[in-house]
Amino acid sequence: MKTILEKNGANIRYRPVGQFEETRFEKIHNVIFSDSNRASIKVAEEIASLIKKKQEANKNCVLGLATGSSPIKVYEELVRMHKEEGLSFKNVITFNLDEYLPMEKDNRQSYWYFMHEHLFNHVDIAPENIHIPDGTISGEEVIEYCIAYDDKIKKNGGLDFQLLGIGRTGHVGFNEPGSHYNSGTRVITLDHITLVDAAPAFLGIDNVPRKAITMGISTVMSAKRIVLLGWGENKANIIKKTVEGEISPQVPATYLQNHKNCTFVLDTGAGSQLTRNKTPWLVDESLDWTESLTSKAIVWLCNETNKSILSLTDKDYNDNGMSGLLAVKDSYDLNIQMFNKLQHTITGWPGGKPNADDSSRPERAEPAKKRVIIFSPHPDDDVISMGGTFDRLIEQGHEVHVVYQTSGNIAVSDTDALRYAEISKRIAPSEEAQKIIDSIKEKKESSFDSLEVRKLKGNIRRGESYAGVRYLGLDDANVHFLDLPFYETGTIKKNNLSEADISIMIDIITEIKPHQVFAAGDLADPHGTHKVCLDAVFESMKRLKSEAFMDDCWLWLYRGAWHEWDVDEIEMAVPMSPSQVLKKRYAIFCHQSQKDGVMFQGDDSREFWMRAEERNKNTAEKYRALGLSHYAAMEAFVRHKF
Repeated sequence: MKTILEKNGANIRYRPVGQFEETRFEKIHNVIFSDSNRASIKVAEEIASLIKKKQEANKNCVLGLATGSSPIKVYEELVRMHKEEGLSFKNVITFNLDEYLPMEKDNRQSYWYFMHEHLFNHVDIAPENIHIPDGTISGEEVIEYCIAYDDKIKKNGGLDFQLLGIGRTGHVGFNEPGSHYNSGTRVITLDHITLVDAAPAFLGIDNVPRKAITMGISTVMSAKRIVLLGWGENKANIIKKTVEGEISPQVPATYLQNHKNCTFVLDTGAGSQLTRNKTPWLVDESLDWTESLTSKAIVWLCNETNKSILSLTDKDYNDNGMSGLLAVKDSYDLNIQMFNKLQHTITGWPGGKPNADDSSRPERAEPAKKRVIIFSPHPDDDVISMGGTFDRLIEQGHEVHVVYQTSGNIAVSDTDALRYAEISKRIAPSEEAQKIIDSIKEKKESSFDSLEVRKLKGNIRRGESYAGVRYLGLDDANVHFLDLPFYETGTIKKNNLSEADISIMIDIITEIKPHQVFAAGDLADPHGTHKVCLDAVFESMKRLKSEAFMDDCWLWLYRGAWHEWDVDEIEMAVPMSPSQVLKKRYAIFCHQSQKDGVMFQGDDSREFWMRAEERNKNTAEKYRALGLSHYAAMEAFVRHKF
């Protein structure tokens, strides 16, 4: 989306171009960017503008700062401005929102460490101007410390600008559900969902501190200007509740509705559930009824009326804000068109049906035997997200290759690694095995795995991957492990995608010369690896576009581990029989290190096979409810066109 920036005093207001800015549903000003990087740069520009204006007036600029993944790109851009454009932080005083309790400053999970790593170590801010809640404060001193923290903000003239993220509980800072509007800086017990979200960074929920020091709602609301960042589909539901819901202590971020100078800066994923995006016909009846919007509206109307597609009437359309559609076609034609569109997405031949009319099928009939790459970000996404389709492609004689983009080593617990190391030592005693055993036993909380331990964990995932695809009948020669460098940091925080990563991707695609590529489009993955891996697929295929084999190469995106495609988005739906559902389940079972007590499972406590089966069953049920054939389960795909 294009945006313009409007100066409003010291602030920059982000106003969308060519789209209504606010609706009767929305109670907080917000703007949606096509991606979080562009949005972050605009926010950094506003902060820089404020710093410069204060410098011109010979005044300090008091910033309230947030941590977490959301503001990282903002800080990167501020650092770039400092180094390349001479932006000075000498007049900047900062107050951070929160800190875990207890937490030592030098712990890599501390917010003190985070802020220095991402911002303070790289700019010319005076150390005495940096204020971050102290995670080592004892119980007797903490109340006085919190009062003093608020007093220090007031003595410095109050917060000129407060940067916020938002948690899935609706917390800002660590103001969890139940926080009072008048609350000041204090100690708070963290909500379970917050602990779950923090678990990946701490390598398990048991390692996450249960308490934190946080600025209160009143402290945050006292800021002259507030900008809240929201990225990704994981934040979409809480963004909708915050922007469109009633003010409630159960969603503390809704208090921001009462702030006079607050903007939510979102990407398309985070803004996807807002009424103007999810159901724009309820906001503006003078819409451009594109094919995709029409499909989305009809599926929504079926769910809203609890009717199948062919049962919808003119009254259903008129009563639900869709009269504009009837000005183009009557309900009978609309219903038939949509029914046929969905009917044609269903195929038992994901590689194309040989010697068949493919004019209304999702895949080409020729070549009858295709070379296929299934890219799997982690060493189990292939069977979790498209195990049934994987199985079908092999059964139908296609040359299938599975390519695991990362080692997945950080997702193996120390307990599992120790068990394998001890078994290895019993079979073949060695100094190397003992070294690994000692390294695991002596490992301190939040410390890195040694290189040897990481290799062992990677080999555990590799062995499980072989077991899973062998169960589906794939030959070992068609299994490829890339171990992309961006992932191999030994920590949750990964490096940016590099030329080395792209080069490895280009080599494997060039070697196989595929007719079909399947890749993970499941960007709700909470630790971001799916996004980087998909970017690697996009970039490598883009660079290969001029190659002759690419003229006949289609890219299909799958989901399923975290979310599923909406029915109106689906372009290929592959039915699964009950026996195939079981076969997929057993292939997932081969990934034993990820089965019981998986380390990074997000907000869903069920095992991945349970989630996958429910999502596949639900997709089939949605098709049935719309009036189409009933299957036990379905895997869904969207074709990406470059």
